[in-house]
Amino acid sequence: MNVLVCVKRVPDPGARIELAAGDQAIETRKLGFTIGPHEECAVEEAVRLIEKLGGSATVLTLGPADAEEQLRDSMAVGADRGILLETEGDDWDPAQTAAAIVAAIRAAERQGSRFDLFLFGNESADAGGFQVGIRVAQALDLPCITGVKRLEAQANKVLARREIATGWEVYEVGLPALLTVREGLNSPRHPSFRSLMAARKKPIERSRPERDPVGLELLRLRLPPDRGTSAEMLGEGKAAVPRVIEVLKELGVLQA
Repeated sequence: MNVLVCVKRVPDPGARIELAAGDQAIETRKLGFTIGPHEECAVEEAVRLIEKLGGSATVLTLGPADAEEQLRDSMAVGADRGILLETEGDDWDPAQTAAAIVAAIRAAERQGSRFDLFLFGNESADAGGFQVGIRVAQALDLPCITGVKRLEAQANKVLARREIATGWEVYEVGLPALLTVREGLNSPRHPSFRSLMAARKKPIERSRPERDPVGLELLRLRLPPDRGTSAEMLGEGKAAVPRVIEVLKELGVLQA
């Protein structure tokens, strides 16, 4: 089985976000970068599948040259090769991103590389658009299952389970197919020092995708207001009771 996993370079969720001059980009000098937890599970699942069924796992990302780091990290846990669709580091909207990925897949097919299964995170950790995987599936005319939390694969089909409020939805589809997966699908492994070093020698294919000018236009970014924290002393002992009652009435907890 040949699996393609698409990931995205995103700021480390623990980093403090600051905007660059012009309010159209994030200041990246102090940020660490990673991939989101959904995508980590997608990479891990691809590696488990090829360990069980044979084949190869390829990881693809669209982003700046520095996104090679995320490809190397994914190859350190078992992916065989990487594909970097190199950009200048500016944001691409979901339609543009999906179009670039589709073009890369078709180019790989023309060169003899065919994929049986395409795995995406259910949504990226930064934009959370829920769109790219679905757009790629539509463009390639592939069956698409989103929000997958359990996965079983055979040589020519997959059984995917999606969690709902009353239990599980179960889907069986033939291959090739595209799935978007959620955190909790598995427990991603941590690479060893030896595998990190080995990943430095694995191949990465680089290309410059053409950007479709049609799409949304970024005007500006805006950080949410800092809520801050505060505390009010209502008094001590019995003397605080009247003020406590007033506050509870203001909050609607007590009726006047």
